[in-house]
This record gives sequence, structure tokens and C-alpha cells, in this order.
Amino acid sequence: MSFRLFIFALALTSLPAGAQANRIIELPTVTLHLGKAELKTEIASTPAEEERGLMFRPTLADNDGMIFLLAGPQTAEFWMKNTLIPLSVAFIAKDGTILEIHDMQPGDPNVPDDQLPRTRSDSDQVYFALETNLHWFSLNGVKPGDKITPPPGTLAH
Repeated sequence: MSFRLFIFALALTSLPAGAQANRIIELPTVTLHLGKAELKTEIASTPAEEERGLMFRPTLADNDGMIFLLAGPQTAEFWMKNTLIPLSVAFIAKDGTILEIHDMQPGDPNVPDDQLPRTRSDSDQVYFALETNLHWFSLNGVKPGDKITPPPGTLAH
């Protein structure tokens, strides 16, 4: 191990627990196509990655997002705990069809977790959720009924 890498690792492990929890964790990415738009998308495929989501991020690039590979089919529920930026979320069927799109605002850090607003899908056939910057879908002409390529079901492989 190089001296610089050792010092970096030592500094990282000596951070307070809260600071380590706030670190942005790099996930695998894929470029998704939604109509004429492209979205560089991180893949959250484990329960821990799903729970962490886009927490603690001060910004999200214009054409970036995160896709959640849910256990589906299910009614999906999202909240904005420790999320600093407003987001839109699309709930998606098994075949990649967008079922519905909702806007979400950052949660108030002074509100207890059990009282934070939840965004819940109307459909109980949700397999995936895709978070982007607020209004990304409407700004790019993406609406319910549109399909995502590659199909999100192929991302788990």
C-alpha cells in the first residue's frame, strides 16, 4: 500500500461515525434512454443502497439519477430523509413502462423520521423507481406510458 493511500485510509477510518455515514458511496451506473433523453443512472440494488438513495448529496447533475431495483410487484413508498435536493420519482412496471411520476421536496431535518411525508405509488405493480432532479421528466417530455431502455429488469444481471 502506498504511503498516500495508507494516510487516506487512516484519515477515513478516523472520521466520526456521522461523517462516515454522510459519505457518498459510488454505485454502478448505466445510461438509460427515455424517449430522446439520456440519463446517467446509478443502480441501487441492495436494501442498504435503496435505503441510502440520494441522501446527503448537495447536488445532482442535470442528467443524472438513481434507479432502485425493488422486490416488486409492490406499492412503492419513498421519503426524503436526509435528502437535500428536490427530486421527481417515476414508478415503473416490470417491462420498463413508467406507471406514474411524483415530485418530492427535501424533508425538514427538525421533523422526526416517522412524521416525514411519504410519496406512495397508486399502483401495486411497481418493480423499479427512478429518481431524478425535480421536473426532469417533464422538462424532457417523459410521461407515464413511456418505456425505459434498456429495460430495468436487465440491470440486476
